[in-house]
Amino acid sequence: MTKKVAVIGLGSMGLGIAQTLLRAGFETIGCDLNEQILRDFETAGGVSVPSPGDIDTDCDAVLVVVVNDEQAKSVIFGQDSGDIEILLEEDGVAYNLNPGTVILGCSTVAPDFARRCAQRLDEHGIFYLDAPISGGAVKAAEGQLSIMASGAPEAFERTATVLDAIAETVHRLGDSAGAGSTFKMINQLLAGVHIAAASEAMSFGIKCGLDPQKLYEVITHSAGCSWMFENRVPRILDGDYTPHSAVDIFVKDLHIVQEKAANEHFPLPMATAASQLFTMATSMGMGRLDDSAVAKVYESMSNIALPQPKETD
Repeated sequence: MTKKVAVIGLGSMGLGIAQTLLRAGFETIGCDLNEQILRDFETAGGVSVPSPGDIDTDCDAVLVVVVNDEQAKSVIFGQDSGDIEILLEEDGVAYNLNPGTVILGCSTVAPDFARRCAQRLDEHGIFYLDAPISGGAVKAAEGQLSIMASGAPEAFERTATVLDAIAETVHRLGDSAGAGSTFKMINQLLAGVHIAAASEAMSFGIKCGLDPQKLYEVITHSAGCSWMFENRVPRILDGDYTPHSAVDIFVKDLHIVQEKAANEHFPLPMATAASQLFTMATSMGMGRLDDSAVAKVYESMSNIALPQPKETD
């Protein structure tokens, strides 16, 4: 039974996951470059380490919740690991782990990267569960994530209590890595297109002279609504682009989508248009703002005024 776990990457999603595991009674180790986050995690009852190579060898499971495949490769195999196929480095978490440990890859990465990770770790007797997550920071903090997972049945068995603690729904999508990341890739295609469409619709409505708040109320009770419209538009209405999921995340995720489509010779006109919108936002200096800030691209191009933050006393 899993008792000791580690979470590498204490960003908005990883911190919520780590706190959820603490509440569920797991001995939880947190790893992040941000020293203040590590101190806060210790205050909450967790154990903190600055480097993946410092994680205890007797951890039963390690959740990797970083931004992209480059970061995932670095924390799993070591900063100087180069290509995945070479020897493990001491600063990577896999170097010290005991055989039978499960690494859960919770980041959005290319399916081929997930498969290569699993193959490399299998050589050392370490399981890799391809387990990208969805639900945002709020769901992570509440232990209600949706997990799109694939991997060896034994990896699922060894981490069942962990998955139960952090997820509302665990989709078992196959016995080998890659399938989970492919499902997540399709989810991100839709998420990016929906955010772009929501931003475009709100901006166009404002250009037509509609009241933004009333437009939101009408659309959320009409067939044109989407989960992303309902979730992201309030941030536009508040003029608050504090990042929950940053613009740069979708620049990265939609690049994964487009790269896979190119390999499959599959046209993606809508995903490509959305990708261009997010890239434009990044080029305008908004890459680290919330992904709903793509609406500000339309503000710039169309001479409209989006809602501004409310003044506080």
